[in-house]
Amino acid sequence: MRGNGDLKWYIRFVPGFMVENARKAGLDPNTAFPGFVVAWIAFFIILSLPVPPGLKPAGLAAAAVAVWAVIMWITEAMPVGVTGLLIPLLLVLTGAQKKIPQAFGGFSQDVSFLVLGSFIFAAIMQSTGLDRRIALAVLSRVKPRVDQVIKGLMAVNIALSLIIPAAVSRSAVLLPIVKGIMELFEETPEGRRARGALAITGLCYFPMVGGILLLTAHMPNVIMAGLFEKELGYQLNYARWFWLHWPVIGLLPVMFLIIRKQLNVGGISVPGGTDFIQCEKKNMGKMSFIEWLVLAIFAVAVLLWITEPQHKIKTGLATLIALGIFFIPGLLPTPWKTLQNKTIWGTWLLLAGALSLASAISATGLSEWIAGYAGMYFKGQHFLVIVVGFIVLTAFVRIFMLSNVAAVSMLAPILISLSRVLNLNPVAFTLLVGNFDTFSFLVPTQVTACVIAYGTGTFDTKTYARVGIPIMVATLLYFVLVMMPWYAVNGLPVWGGYVTWR
Repeated sequence: MRGNGDLKWYIRFVPGFMVENARKAGLDPNTAFPGFVVAWIAFFIILSLPVPPGLKPAGLAAAAVAVWAVIMWITEAMPVGVTGLLIPLLLVLTGAQKKIPQAFGGFSQDVSFLVLGSFIFAAIMQSTGLDRRIALAVLSRVKPRVDQVIKGLMAVNIALSLIIPAAVSRSAVLLPIVKGIMELFEETPEGRRARGALAITGLCYFPMVGGILLLTAHMPNVIMAGLFEKELGYQLNYARWFWLHWPVIGLLPVMFLIIRKQLNVGGISVPGGTDFIQCEKKNMGKMSFIEWLVLAIFAVAVLLWITEPQHKIKTGLATLIALGIFFIPGLLPTPWKTLQNKTIWGTWLLLAGALSLASAISATGLSEWIAGYAGMYFKGQHFLVIVVGFIVLTAFVRIFMLSNVAAVSMLAPILISLSRVLNLNPVAFTLLVGNFDTFSFLVPTQVTACVIAYGTGTFDTKTYARVGIPIMVATLLYFVLVMMPWYAVNGLPVWGGYVTWR
């Protein structure tokens, strides 16, 4: 194969046109083709195994689908949206779920409508430029030093988490702004450090951490909240989620100090000050009527989310109500075709498929079976040993997975079952371990938003780990010393024993 010197030896068995098409589709032939084959081989091998003691045939079928999905996600052999669609199909064909409505249950859950509505909201805001205006408004107020711009990026990401429901989307919004600032620096050691720091923080770390604060700002949040309601009868609405997680804000200054020290950017000034940001802000002009309208309707949605306990309208339905207002004829000047092109349908399909898989893992007894074996190694241990042990184990497993949506959808049902075996509070235990997944900062390929940052070419994996590992250690300590007691104060002591709310 001419021009294919970067291909592994085994790719020579793949027809050349398929290799070329895979590259055009944005796939890596070295991982996509073997990943696709291995996923199906593993799938059929597991299906052909005798059913282990204590596990039902449906549980074995669910395990086959889960392993297939994990391999597909790790190797990125297929688009994540397609895997999200195929998961329910395989659940039906294998007998893991007998009925089609059950297999596709993730597509009809309230949290699924919440996320889809939020994605369309984000598309509307991006079409009006409101998201960019908010980012520039915050950044225009910072002093022209790299550490101060990093603080500004921290604030921007928290603000954007209100209106943009995915970390990768927040990273994409900030990419041209951060790139514009990075281009101001010369090719000097200081300039290289500054560019790397801005990319790592603004496009990777802060978009991820800002997502924990709000239920709608991070897809793993809605996966866990959906499972709590379905499996435990515990309703974690928008306001309750924020109340349980606002102390995470205390992690931000800790992260800032680590970043400032590890990357040594404290005394670096931004060449030309923040003129670039001011110029970009000026070019946008004053807020238009449409932008004010979008902001007002979004405020209605947030109000409905916060007041759910009073009006009893689920957050997903409330989102659709607010969304419907936009499409009153004559209100929105943006064509639907533009909005559908800006809506991240693939991520929604992945989420819905992941929710369907998570439900199947629980319903078939697979999660309890896995928990029974995993629990043997931790049974009788102090709750701190258990929590820290599973956090560390999760961090290791995440090295091999790009999608935290996929990771949490697999882990959450198992963690809930484990809490029963280990007699821990299921909500607190799952939140502590599941939320730590957001801080998977060992290598940039663990998180899609960080892949965007890595794509700028401004830092290497060694620099990334030099900052990421101390942040992960600090986060682990913060979760144990701050978040764990905070959950307990709010009626969720991880040591308080297994409980349901039915």
